[in-house]
Amino acid sequence: MPAYHSAFNEVTDLRAAGGMALLPIKTRVRGPAPIADANEEDIIDEALNLFRANVLFRNFEIKGDADRLLIYLILYITECLNKLTKNPSLREAEKILGTLALSNFAIPGDATFPLNALYPTPANKMDADLLKQYLSQVRQEMAIRLPNRIYEDDKPGKWWMCFHKRKFMNKSL
Repeated sequence: MPAYHSAFNEVTDLRAAGGMALLPIKTRVRGPAPIADANEEDIIDEALNLFRANVLFRNFEIKGDADRLLIYLILYITECLNKLTKNPSLREAEKILGTLALSNFAIPGDATFPLNALYPTPANKMDADLLKQYLSQVRQEMAIRLPNRIYEDDKPGKWWMCFHKRKFMNKSL
């Protein structure tokens, strides 16, 4: 059974930086991402919907720049779930994930980025800055949406938390 790929791979008129498509997202967080239609699914919704199915795979064939962003988001969701293993309340989880989203992180081309073999280095400093801002915006939006998706009765749902030890593609951020 093959892994699920991003539906946004067919969209060709989007800008890319560091091998990742800069896809529109539904957000109130300021940043360079184009604003998506509120009634349609964006890449963050897609990553949350495909996470539990895709995290089980050790191999993932990259079919486009949107798949690279999907890989990054799946690994980021795993990192978020690892931060929530002590079962904090919903409000505490929002604070923990907000802090994680704003913490310093590596982008493709940095020596500490774990997926440099799969991602090309940004073409120039301007693209690198744009990618850093975009990923920061996406991480912040994920920190807002993830707790609302996984929490049940002020505790993380067991059907989400059982995946926190899984390593998608044997990688972690």
